[in-house]
Amino acid sequence: MDKLIECMDLYHAYGKKTVLHGVRFNVKAGSIVGLLGKNGAGKSTVINILMGFLQASRGTCKVLGEESHALSPAARSRIGLLQEGFVQYDFMSVTELERYYAPFYPEWNRDIYYDLISRMNMPISRRLSNMSRGQRSQVVLGLIMAQMPQLMILDDYSMGLDVGYRRLFIDFLREYVSLHGTTVLLTSHVVQELDRIIDHMVVLKKGNVCACMTKKAFMEVFRSFSFDRTTASLQMTGDDYICSVEHNRQTTTVYGFFNRTELQAYLEEHQIPCARLTPVSMTFEGAFIGLTGKY
Repeated sequence: MDKLIECMDLYHAYGKKTVLHGVRFNVKAGSIVGLLGKNGAGKSTVINILMGFLQASRGTCKVLGEESHALSPAARSRIGLLQEGFVQYDFMSVTELERYYAPFYPEWNRDIYYDLISRMNMPISRRLSNMSRGQRSQVVLGLIMAQMPQLMILDDYSMGLDVGYRRLFIDFLREYVSLHGTTVLLTSHVVQELDRIIDHMVVLKKGNVCACMTKKAFMEVFRSFSFDRTTASLQMTGDDYICSVEHNRQTTTVYGFFNRTELQAYLEEHQIPCARLTPVSMTFEGAFIGLTGKY
């Protein structure tokens, strides 16, 4: 199966408020895809549709070749899902949790679970109730990885993790995917750390897909330029030629899918002065903010 996730023109509304506007993207086997966007962009709604917890108002969504709102038990057993509120049994120890979950998954790999636990230098006799929030989250991630899923969906894996635990998880996940070829779709509020692991990205902005491409291609075609501050209005065009604009005390900075020649022609056409037009280098996090806007 080449495409493990296929979303075609998804619309969804809560009452009269439409939160998804024709969302379309695919996740190919073997890829690590970041589903990105600011709070309220529609990420969690998409995840809930993927897992069949919601049915889209319009459009189609297939996961592992099946309609997401009617996933069979066999298909669900091949998906490792992390969402806030994952069921945990506080009275169980590290060892007891592994013994409890193992019988439910035919492909269970206890070595993967204990490998991740060992990296935390934590005794396997410790109960969940006596762990820090970061330790608890790592145990849950270990339980998901031990399932040996074909597809992992990690909704805000970084929630509750400090920088050390986040780095541990990213390194472990990268090793895991390299070894097992697992396909991963993940979301996170800590965008800069995804630069180290994702190869594809789907960015949502107000319920619309504003970028769907490899991370490498995005960093090559998305650019930023600054010039002497202008009081002229730079309108966002229908095709998002200019994605966002920032005005500082002395400069104006624009972000978008253009090169220097195209931007200069655009500014001249709209009679906007652009003295000292200069390219601005960006990190992945900076480019993401430029695409989606600071506010």
